[in-house]
Amino acid sequence: MQIEETALRGVLILTPRRFDDVRGYFSEVWNRDTLRARSIDIDFVQDNHSLSRPMGTVRGLHFQSPPHAQDKLVRCGAGVVFDMAVDVRVGSPTYGKWVGVELSAENGRQLLIPRGFLHGFVTRAPNSELLYKCSDVYAPDCDGAVRFDDPDLAIDWGIDPATAILSDKDRKAQGFAGFKSPFTYEG
Repeated sequence: MQIEETALRGVLILTPRRFDDVRGYFSEVWNRDTLRARSIDIDFVQDNHSLSRPMGTVRGLHFQSPPHAQDKLVRCGAGVVFDMAVDVRVGSPTYGKWVGVELSAENGRQLLIPRGFLHGFVTRAPNSELLYKCSDVYAPDCDGAVRFDDPDLAIDWGIDPATAILSDKDRKAQGFAGFKSPFTYEG
């Protein structure tokens, strides 16, 4: 497995090897022992799968606060998404900075997003599926969101924000300036 660092400490791009033949391919997308040997030791307890039918669908920017904060390993099973992590660890030298990666069924890339980051994505193809592992279960009382198009974050989603297809939750999400992050940078 190829592991690449990003501009945000802890956010990693994992690209599994693929074994192709006339039938298609096989890929091992997560192996605890292999990744533990590379200092990635996460106990995933929940798998999620989302389908976004229209292109231009935005989901995020989401987080789950302690005591149910989540590490996530995100990959695209069909279609194409631009996946995003935003550092919201108070005291971090990259607080409020973001990194985005194109994930597709074709490129097989995965984004590892540790707790302490907002997460979101925009679909760049119709019928895009996101599959992701989480290190804690969904806890509605810890669920939160920050506005995807907040000018203080200045995220380039690659679409006109006015045309984004959003859920009610994401449409009503709080601005970044008023966000009180429950996460602390641990250097």
